[in-house]
Amino acid sequence: METGMLRVAGAHLYFEVRGTGPVLLISQSGEGDAGRSVDLVDRLVPDHTVITYDRRGLSRSTLDDPARGATVEEHADDVLRLLDHLTSEPVTMLGMSFGATIGLHLVASGRLSRLIAHEPVAPWLLPPDECLGHRRELAEGQEIYRRDGLPALIKEISRTLGIDLAAKDVEPDLTPQPMTEQRAANFGYFVEHDWTAIIADRLDPATLKGAPIVPVAGRATPRTVFDYRCAEELARLLGTDLMHFPGGHNGNTSHPRAYAASLRELLA
Repeated sequence: METGMLRVAGAHLYFEVRGTGPVLLISQSGEGDAGRSVDLVDRLVPDHTVITYDRRGLSRSTLDDPARGATVEEHADDVLRLLDHLTSEPVTMLGMSFGATIGLHLVASGRLSRLIAHEPVAPWLLPPDECLGHRRELAEGQEIYRRDGLPALIKEISRTLGIDLAAKDVEPDLTPQPMTEQRAANFGYFVEHDWTAIIADRLDPATLKGAPIVPVAGRATPRTVFDYRCAEELARLLGTDLMHFPGGHNGNTSHPRAYAASLRELLA
């Protein structure tokens, strides 16, 4: 594994590069840092060069001003700088949840040969009333976190994104993902700052038409929840079918073997 730190505007970005073959950049969901999808990456590196990174504010990616958040555009600029540092060729990007939202801001850059967008959390993809409702829902989630703490927030996230916390349908022998102090801190930064970025995010959906985007949703994700609706509307906008991968919103961590098989089939 190659690791490194890259200076970007207002932060130092930690990254990892593993494997050999065509380049695949993975932008994680939520509070996930470079190691969040380790079981998935393990199954991709035999035939792909996989880049993962800690989004600014998470784990090893340190901020000049820890109290300052970032816009989605700034997160996208971080990815562009990382790609410019590591390769001169266009790459495939797998973006999951917030990572997919970042990817949607990158498709016009020419640096992506393809974006696989797994359930982007992008309210602007939705009809106006639905968009407004979900922006309010995110703001209410921030208030729940400030008032009642992380356990209450996790229940709210699970409801909003259709994640079954008691689900038994997971693959065996997964790498443990305990709620460490670092992960709790990542959750806090994600909710306080990145949710604010999601609420404020604006992108003209018309700019995505004809872009090399593959919209994806989890087979187990309820069809009425926020993240599935965003994926559904993205597919409608692009005039393409919505692909379904194993698991739900976090299928990359709950079903890494099956998810890798579906991804490899798509990449081929």
